[in-house]
Amino acid sequence: MSTFDGKIARFWLLGLSGLALAACNGPVLDWDLRNGDNGFSTAEAAQQTTEPRPQPDNRGVISYPGYQVVVAQRGDTVAAVARRVGLDPAELARHNALEQDILLRGGEVLALPGRVAEPSRATGARPGDRIDITTLAGDAINRAEGTATPTAAPAPVTQAGPEPVRHQVQRGETAFIIARQYNVTTRSLAEWNGLDAEMRVREGQYLLIPVASQQAPQNAAPAPAQTSLPGAGSPTPTPPSASRPLPVDEAPAAERAAEVAAATPPAPDLAAQRTEASAARLAMPVQGRIIRAYNKGRNDGIGIAASAGTEVNAAAAGTVAAITRDTDGVTIVVIRHENNLLTVYANLDNVRVDSNARVTRGQTIGTVRAGDPSFLHFEVREGFESVDPMPFLQ
Repeated sequence: MSTFDGKIARFWLLGLSGLALAACNGPVLDWDLRNGDNGFSTAEAAQQTTEPRPQPDNRGVISYPGYQVVVAQRGDTVAAVARRVGLDPAELARHNALEQDILLRGGEVLALPGRVAEPSRATGARPGDRIDITTLAGDAINRAEGTATPTAAPAPVTQAGPEPVRHQVQRGETAFIIARQYNVTTRSLAEWNGLDAEMRVREGQYLLIPVASQQAPQNAAPAPAQTSLPGAGSPTPTPPSASRPLPVDEAPAAERAAEVAAATPPAPDLAAQRTEASAARLAMPVQGRIIRAYNKGRNDGIGIAASAGTEVNAAAAGTVAAITRDTDGVTIVVIRHENNLLTVYANLDNVRVDSNARVTRGQTIGTVRAGDPSFLHFEVREGFESVDPMPFLQ
C-alpha cells in the first residue's frame, strides 16, 4: 500500500470514529458505537467475551514469560513508577513514548523495557502482599555475614493462562480500530489498559489485547434436535384419492389457462423506461480518466485524473459524516448514504460543505487539489469494508 493510500485509510477512519462519538446523546459513553443511526455494528466483537485483567503484585508488575508490564497507581508519574520497579526513568519514559514527569491515570499500563525481579518471596514482591522491609533487611544482613540457613530459592510467580498480545499503536490508529482488528470490545480494551473516557491512545503506546474468555457463552445456540431417519416415523396415511376418484374438470385446462392470460395485464417494460440519470447508483464525482484502479488492501479506491480546481460533486444524496486532514494537510470528506454506504473523497481543496450537512446528488463539495499529477481519490465503503467503486458508477 502506498503512503498516500495508508494515510487515506487511517485518517478517514479516525474522523469517522470521532464523529460517531460526538453523535452519542446523553452522558453515557457509547463504548461500541451501537446507539443512534450511525450505521455501524460491533455485535460480532461484543460476542467475544474476555477475561478480566490479571491482578498485579504490590509493585504493580504483571509478569508473563515473554514480557512484563507495570500498572500505575493514582498520582503516579513515569519517574515514580520507574523508581518503584528499579528501572531508569528516562528509559521507561522513552520506551512508552512519554515524558518522565507526566501524570499517569490510575490503572494505566506501561510496558517495561527490560525484565525486573519476578514477584516472589525472594524479592518480597508477592501478589497482594506488603513488603516487610525489616525482614528483608535482616535476611540481607544474615546472608552477608554467612549466618543465614541456606534454603531453596522460591519459584517466581508468573501469570497463569495465555499471554496477551501486545499491540504498539501506529500513527492514525484509534482504540476503536484496534478493538475491531482483534475482535474485542472497546470496553474491555479500555479496562485492560486504563484508557480515559475519551479512549485516547498515542503513537508508540503499548496496549494489552484482552484474552478471550475460556467459558462458553451463556447464549450459545441449543443443540440441534434429533430427527428420525426417512421411513422410520409414523405410517403415511392413505390419500383421499385412493378411496374415491377426483371430480372431473368442468372446463379443459387449456381453456382455463387462456382465460387467466387474457385477464392478466401485460408486465411493464422497466428497461425501456430506465433513464440515463438512473442507470448508475452513484454519479462520477469528477469527469476524467481512471489512472489508478481499485485493488483491495493496496488501493482501496480509484484515482480519477482531473485538473487542479475541477469541481468535485457528491456521488449521491447523503449526510457529511466527517471532514478531516492528514499530516500533509490533504483534506478528506466522508459522506454517509442510505443502506450503510459511505463515499470518501480525498485530495480536495476549497471544501464547500460542513460536517453533518445534507448534500444532494451532484452538489459541489470542493475542488481537486493541485498535484503532479492532480487527481481525486474516490472510495466506496459498505460499513468499514472497502468495495470496488466501478460497479456503482457504471
